[in-house]
Amino acid sequence: MALSDMKARKLGPGDRPLSVGLVAGLSLHPGRSTGTGKFIFRFVSPETGKRRDMGMGTYPTTGLAEARKKAFAARTMIEQGIDPIEQRRRATEDRRRTSMMPTFSEAAELVFEEIAPSFRNPKHRAQWITTLRTYVLPRIGGRPIADLEPRDIAEALRPIWLSKPETAGRVRQRCDRVMIWCIARGYCTSNPVSAVHALLPKQPAKAERTVHQPSVPWRALPDLMPALFPPDVFAVGRSTLLFLILTAARSGEVRGATWDEIDVGTRIWTIPAERMKTRMAHRVPLSRQAITLLNGIRNATGRTDFVFTTRGTTPISEMTMTKVLRQARVASDTEGRTATAHGFRATFRDWASENGHPRDLAERALAHKITNQVEAAYHRTDLLDQRRSMMQAWADYCCSNLAGHELSEE
Repeated sequence: MALSDMKARKLGPGDRPLSVGLVAGLSLHPGRSTGTGKFIFRFVSPETGKRRDMGMGTYPTTGLAEARKKAFAARTMIEQGIDPIEQRRRATEDRRRTSMMPTFSEAAELVFEEIAPSFRNPKHRAQWITTLRTYVLPRIGGRPIADLEPRDIAEALRPIWLSKPETAGRVRQRCDRVMIWCIARGYCTSNPVSAVHALLPKQPAKAERTVHQPSVPWRALPDLMPALFPPDVFAVGRSTLLFLILTAARSGEVRGATWDEIDVGTRIWTIPAERMKTRMAHRVPLSRQAITLLNGIRNATGRTDFVFTTRGTTPISEMTMTKVLRQARVASDTEGRTATAHGFRATFRDWASENGHPRDLAERALAHKITNQVEAAYHRTDLLDQRRSMMQAWADYCCSNLAGHELSEE
């Protein structure tokens, strides 16, 4: 028999609970005052097999009809093998997680904030978040993390997937980093980035898309030098470029060179590990021409921290050497493109190969990382003395047409 409101309003403290009826297990327990109580739904959990009591609201705030409706819904879950208490807990957790759920943009910014201090190179640090802000966030930045699917990531990458494969690959890796961060914090359970390759066309092989830095053919270099480095003309940009050519060093390593790194007596330039791409200290044997150039710079600029500087306290900009090459319209082996400063490393490498210098010496002069771990484990010396004669031969070749120039003197 179904419980009526008249009988429920007479329920007083200390009375026995009343069966509500129509739904098995639902009863009204007395409250602290007459006519009040609490609906309890008693059942056996289909998940654990244990008896459980589930609150269905307080009477009379919750009416009999509403309590029966809630209990009936719970009973339906039980018949489906679902514990209604656990289901309610899971729903509450889902609502809590949803209220805390970051958008992809918010997650990306939080990840960047955490990993930014680990970047040694400011340029690489800026690129990490800039690429996401440029290519991904405008499309999916406002979407909650848990709502993202593989096709969302794929469509964000599609415009650059084939036209800028290197960039697209890095952006995909950064999206992956964001999603893994979200999984670790419970914002989602799957990573949509892992499936984007199935939705995008195959990219060209790395060998097919490698773009080499425009460089000066090594046989053309001596004829180029007189016009590029006229005698009795001192300019910081030209001096920096000349030192880069003579040492075959990277642009950043040359521009950041300090006088403390250079030992004129032993003719050695020691680049500390923190300034090297490989994160290993590198010794560069300096030719007679390089020492002559450094002495001229010291006489012209006086005492400064940086070797190549216009202000004395900061190195020259990355564009300084590029400007010298562009103004001189230095042709390269790439049609329609001016030679780059970095390209002179390729010029040196070709010269070394075609003039009988061992591959190992040339690679060490360029401070290339040994990718073979076994080979790297057995390399205990930097072969400085052997490299010294090679770098002197390179400098002699580079300056062979500089007649009347101070660098042509022994």
